[in-house]
Amino acid sequence: MSKYAHGPLDFSGLKTIPIHARGGKVRVEDFAQPYTGGGVSDFLQSLPRILAADSFRAVVDRVVNARAKRKMILWGLGGHVIKCGLAPVLTDLMRRGFATGFVLNGASAIHDFEIAIAGHTSEDVEAVLPDGRFGAAEETGREMNEALNGADPKHGFGEALGRRLEKIADPRFAGSSLLCEAYRNSTPVTVHVAIGTDTPHTHPAAQGAAIGRASHHDFRLLCSLVREMNEGGVYLNVGSAVVLPEVFLKAVSVVRNLGNPLANFTTVNFDFLQHYRPKVNVVERPHAGSGGKGYSITGHHEIMIPLLAAALIESK
Repeated sequence: MSKYAHGPLDFSGLKTIPIHARGGKVRVEDFAQPYTGGGVSDFLQSLPRILAADSFRAVVDRVVNARAKRKMILWGLGGHVIKCGLAPVLTDLMRRGFATGFVLNGASAIHDFEIAIAGHTSEDVEAVLPDGRFGAAEETGREMNEALNGADPKHGFGEALGRRLEKIADPRFAGSSLLCEAYRNSTPVTVHVAIGTDTPHTHPAAQGAAIGRASHHDFRLLCSLVREMNEGGVYLNVGSAVVLPEVFLKAVSVVRNLGNPLANFTTVNFDFLQHYRPKVNVVERPHAGSGGKGYSITGHHEIMIPLLAAALIESK
């Protein structure tokens, strides 16, 4: 005899249903097929038509369609994307029409700027923070700030950096810089910073008024670019967890507030961790009541972005 007051529930009266009547969300016709060669496009078709694999194919299709319709395709880039060495891949997509504008936070602009002038970036923070040398690179701070301090009011942050690099970039490395190549191609680059988040803000040449003016100019420029996403454009947020998702959502609101139609576009968040702000500000909120679709793709940038680029290039 059990000491417990309750015994196990009697299951003899449970009602069952035939499995064919129940159905299922996962079906054998959606399963993956062994890859037999043929290139990236055939590889993508071999993936299961389930969850992220289906989403990835959908992202490829929507970017291809945006290009065909000559709609805006904006790439929002966090610093890690540049540090992973992906600028040449993004530059190639720009030349092929799969990127019509770039949206950078301060970190991505800094890393790309350093690539252009020195061919390397990304200091060992733990090694230099104890004695205060972190962020103290003279050329980075001086040249980035001078680019902004002397900028024409008609030029924003991104364009000012491009103009400066046209004069001072090392010819050996300029081709590996997104800022250099986008400027040469007249492709708009906007840069969005928060004062104090970026190492050039600690340089003696930093002028808050110049930084703020240039960044605000680029926010207004971004709003103009986002306006062109209506009915088929694409915004890809790659590796920015806070600043760019916030900036993008405000741009969406401004465009609509000014009476411009903005609906039926696509947003995508690529990151190796899915964070709150990209999820709500990029993937979900922009489409509330306006059609369109948002996607979340999880994976390492150094793998996922070249994979996406290859799929776009091989798209039929």
